[in-house]
Amino acid sequence: VKRALATQELPPTQVIMALAFFLTLFVMMPTIQRVYNDAIKPFLNHKITTGEEFYNKAIKPIREFMFKQIEKGKREKDIDLFMYFAGKKRPKNRDDVPTYVLIPAFMISELTKAFWIGVILFIPFIIIDMVVSSTLMSMGMIMVPPAMISLPFKIILFVLVDGWHLLAYELVRSYVR
Repeated sequence: VKRALATQELPPTQVIMALAFFLTLFVMMPTIQRVYNDAIKPFLNHKITTGEEFYNKAIKPIREFMFKQIEKGKREKDIDLFMYFAGKKRPKNRDDVPTYVLIPAFMISELTKAFWIGVILFIPFIIIDMVVSSTLMSMGMIMVPPAMISLPFKIILFVLVDGWHLLAYELVRSYVR
């Protein structure tokens, strides 16, 4: 958002990081609650006695979440890529995918989603920059920085379309639905 709007300082990085943290917490809360109920709580009540059993119960909801996101993004090829690098055969089911393969596959899948969001977010702002630049050039105002003129238009557009609401809505919807 900061790059698309060409505002290097606004909103501050701390605000963006806080928003990312709380959106992540919101999206992950069902998974966190399952880990707590299935693994942490029984471990603290001494119903789970071994570290291996604790790990297996704790990792299960996390793996399910990662698989769900990979499948939703139609990115099974990311799992295939890391299975190939790990020297493993193509998995027949989810249980055949080791966690150390699933984690980088999930990360690549998420990065791909993030770049698509970035592309979609940038397009209207690039159009505004191009229109302002060509207008300034046609008026012979070569010395006026286009960013100085386009910034208010980009901010107005972002505010008018309720950009923060749309961004949060689409981010959370991509995980929850």
